[in-house]
Amino acid sequence: MTYSEMKNILSIIDDPVQKLEMVMDFGAHLTPVPDSAVCTEITGCASRIEICRAGNNFYGRADSAIVRGVVAIITAMVDGKSPDEIKKMDLSGMFNELNINLGAGRLNGINSMFRFLQNL
Repeated sequence: MTYSEMKNILSIIDDPVQKLEMVMDFGAHLTPVPDSAVCTEITGCASRIEICRAGNNFYGRADSAIVRGVVAIITAMVDGKSPDEIKKMDLSGMFNELNINLGAGRLNGINSMFRFLQNL
């Protein structure tokens, strides 16, 4: 699923609990990481997160349902883009547009993923 499709789905959900359930559903449908991908563990989050890359295709893994959903959204944001294109993106702004209420603890991990991607 593309970031645009995810954004459209989340934009029609007003209930914060239903929105979180949809985020978890995104994570349940993450594309499996191919053997050719190079994975990097992201530090700064309570959950274990890996962002994986094969060329300009991005994949991810996480050990928590909600975080898997967040990883699905973030990898969809950058999928198909080069490191130079990602550096020019406002990842935080794009994510904030989704209005997902995650709490401060999760934001540390999200910001760590953004830093990693923008420093490829």
